[in-house]
Amino acid sequence: MKKRKLRLSPARLIALGFFIVILVGALLLTLPFASADGSASFLDALFTSTSATCVTGLVVRDTFTGWTTFGQVVILLLIQLGGLGFMTVITLISFAIGKRVGLYDRKVLMQSAGNFSLSGIGELIRRIVPFTFVFELLGAALLAVRFVPDFGWGRGLYFSAFHAISAFCNAGFDLMGVRTPYSSLTAYVNDPLVNLTVCVLIVVGGLGFLVWHDLARNKLHWKRYQLHTKIVLSTTALLIFAGWLLFFIFERDASMAGMTVPERVLASLFQSITPRTAGFNTVDMAALSESGNLLTDIFMLIGGSPGSTAGGIKTTTVAVLVLSAIASSCGRVRVKAFRYNIDRDTIRQACSILTIYLTMAILAILAICAIEPVTLKQSMFEVNSAIGTVGLSMGITPTLGIASHIILILLMYAGRIGGLTFVLLFSERRTEPPVDRPNGKILLG
Repeated sequence: MKKRKLRLSPARLIALGFFIVILVGALLLTLPFASADGSASFLDALFTSTSATCVTGLVVRDTFTGWTTFGQVVILLLIQLGGLGFMTVITLISFAIGKRVGLYDRKVLMQSAGNFSLSGIGELIRRIVPFTFVFELLGAALLAVRFVPDFGWGRGLYFSAFHAISAFCNAGFDLMGVRTPYSSLTAYVNDPLVNLTVCVLIVVGGLGFLVWHDLARNKLHWKRYQLHTKIVLSTTALLIFAGWLLFFIFERDASMAGMTVPERVLASLFQSITPRTAGFNTVDMAALSESGNLLTDIFMLIGGSPGSTAGGIKTTTVAVLVLSAIASSCGRVRVKAFRYNIDRDTIRQACSILTIYLTMAILAILAICAIEPVTLKQSMFEVNSAIGTVGLSMGITPTLGIASHIILILLMYAGRIGGLTFVLLFSERRTEPPVDRPNGKILLG
């Protein structure tokens, strides 16, 4: 009698893969020569490993002053692996050694890379890594123009590569603790080269593998793009420009007080892009106005696009919910976008994702407020940053207790693999009995 081969669902296999990578990274960071003081606790190492693998950027110790070069390289490798997705890396190794990728593996890859079908998944995976490395190399070359004169050849090139990878993978880890710990890119708030290079890397990394593939295949022919690509590009552009304008207005007398108009324009653009979901900052997050703080919370929760290096509930989810609300308010039965109908299953899934994210965020905010001496605003900021895998902070992350750090670890993990996937890990999908129940009526609104 043949033994049945244990097969995990694609969602559980992806979640298990990220968990193993996080655990290995944590063990490496607990080594005495990984931390600057040689005594990093397992919880600090686990928090840092989770933040890096889930491309978040929240830190309990400054990356430059708290970790040695070995520890920083481990963090960088975790960022790269987390950004690409561990299944992508495993598949590329299989291609390299000539191993055939089976149907089950293709199903896992389809979910990991955000593809719609099994066909063409091999070609998509083969393009992901070269595309990633080309953009990271170009970003590093541009950043080197500024960092090499500032830090010398060796450190300048290292800093350029580190920040290019961190930006493209939407991680937000930085080494600017060489100037001031936890300062991120505030020293370059008025530097167009650094700001624009990091912004482009963040946006491109947050578009998603499927969008890259569609753009490479159809070039600038808008009509040939898939509906997914059109929604991602239009929603991303709308969020960037709306945020750019609003931050320019909101932060005039707050975090950007004393800046010239050109500096405010640059800082506002950066602040519009980085909450979705990179974690770099060029202005003090604690100095944000009340409006700017709330807007940042919203952007962190929205995040990037599916199948990308970004987290959050995703741009397509927000677009579907908004389009559904518009259609409902106008009395239309069908929800349409770019002359396509959006099916009801997609709308239901979008509602589920929003509900799950909001539920997890609210519960986490309540818990942290109950156990920590922090304000509601600070708690909301940390929670949204964690679940959106952003990495922005008002400076309270290192001061939080063990329970709060565990909560943030779980939120970062859930945000990276997806809120819906995270919940499905703990529930078995059952087949509904073929019974046609009577419809019940409920009053809404």
